Amino acid sequence: MKKELSIRNIDRIIEMAWEDRTPFDAILIQFGLKEQEVIELMRREMRPSSFKMWRKRVQGRKTKHLKRRVFEDGRFKCSRQRQITHNKISKR
Repeated sequence: MKKELSIRNIDRIIEMAWEDRTPFDAILIQFGLKEQEVIELMRREMRPSSFKMWRKRVQGRKTKHLKRRVFEDGRFKCSRQRQITHNKISKR
C-alpha cells in the first residue's frame, strides 16, 4: 500500500469496514483507499480468524456497494422503525 495512514485512520477504516451500512465508496472518498486496498489493510491489521469472519460477512453484501443498494439517497430506514413523537428529550 502506497498511502501512509496514521494509527487513528487505520482504526477508523477498520471500523467503517465492519459497519454493514458503510459502503466501500465512503472509505474511498474519505481515505482514498479502493476496495482491494481496504481488503489488504484488513488482512494485514487483523488476526487471520477475524479477517476470515469479516470477509465472509462482507462478501456479497449489497449495502457495502453503492451500485447494489436497494435504496437511493440518504440513510436506510427500516420499515419497522417508528417515528419519534412526543419526545421530551429532544425538546429540552
